[in-house]
Amino acid sequence: MSKKLLISKPSFFSAAAPYILSVKMAHEIKIPSVGESITSATLGQWHRDDGEYVKAGEVILTIETDKISTELESDKAGVLKHLAKEGDELDIGAPVAQIEEGEAPVDSGNEKKPEPKTEKAEPAEPGRDSEIKATPVAKKIAEDEGIDLSSVSGTGTGGKITKADVVGASSDERDSEEAAEPAAAPKTESPKRTTRRKMSPLRRKIASHLVNAQQEAAILSTFNECDMTEIMALRKRVQDDFIARHDVKLGFMSFFIKATVEALKAVPGVNAQIDGDEFVENHFYDIGVAVGTEKGLFVPVVRDCDAKSFADIEKDIIAYAGKARDGSISLGDLSGGVFTITNGGIYGSLLSTPILNPPQSGILGMHSIQQRPVALNGEVVIRPMMYLALSYDHRIVDGKEAVTFLVRLKECLEHPERMLFGI
Repeated sequence: MSKKLLISKPSFFSAAAPYILSVKMAHEIKIPSVGESITSATLGQWHRDDGEYVKAGEVILTIETDKISTELESDKAGVLKHLAKEGDELDIGAPVAQIEEGEAPVDSGNEKKPEPKTEKAEPAEPGRDSEIKATPVAKKIAEDEGIDLSSVSGTGTGGKITKADVVGASSDERDSEEAAEPAAAPKTESPKRTTRRKMSPLRRKIASHLVNAQQEAAILSTFNECDMTEIMALRKRVQDDFIARHDVKLGFMSFFIKATVEALKAVPGVNAQIDGDEFVENHFYDIGVAVGTEKGLFVPVVRDCDAKSFADIEKDIIAYAGKARDGSISLGDLSGGVFTITNGGIYGSLLSTPILNPPQSGILGMHSIQQRPVALNGEVVIRPMMYLALSYDHRIVDGKEAVTFLVRLKECLEHPERMLFGI
């Protein structure tokens, strides 16, 4: 879009008619607000090059926080100008790009151009290394390996020697040397002792978030164990009918969420948080469920768990897990939870002390179910047992409340009919 300014002609022009000067406008794209507690974001990846023409609605970059990754679109059509580099941490509201508005140039690169023909390179004459066409990387490798570029045939555009050509020539040379010395002992390359790579912006954010959680809260953990016999038997009895009725499997997590709601009702102090110098006690039951992905740990929140059925909870968990893994999860899906459940048992964990998800005051750790000998009615029997771990903020929750919470949770899990009748 252009603004037109009317400017009087200088005296050396004939007639007093005005002439038109076209001025292109630059539109700024800023880091958007992605949550009340988030003050900055990291530029994760540019999807369009600096100086490239983009259309309105095209995704131009991805920003990352400790919770989500968000793609930003251009809301104008024009030439893109980068104002930051990948990996830069920017404050919310800071400009990250500019769009110089205007129509697409004739040669904008939007139309597909025919692929350049690759001509087979003629062998270079010895002594003409200065005229040999090679990429900078290829030249550097050749220099380090002591390879004469004049003996390498290029497969790049116009016969240019590429990195792959030099690496291939180096391998051929080593093979020839080894063939010429069959009596020599085989060379064994020593394995690389270390691999160093830069932390991703998202991983840096997560690391900072976890350290802050331990520094700001007085985290303490308490443990108990649960006999899973009744839940496993109940699932086996109703699984087929449950799937036929609701088109979803009945998992363990819905039992744990429902039991957690009952425990929160019994011990309201765990369903509270600190805000400045005030205690805020919640009267709703939005439970976060930790989901592990390649990008890290996400904690989507299942809303109003006290009012939802087992089937509704299972469907929500499956939907959130899919969104977390394909990157479509939003900040709203991750915000507002009052308590978190994490299941290390799916990875084989026997016992752990989970870290709080601030500003929440409690997090429950589930673990592997193992057949163990236990004493029951004076006899030793084998039962499927699971260790439970509750980490809590000792500034809000006393030890008595934490133990009472776990005991109530254990009662509901070992006797699931209690959740049905509210006893």
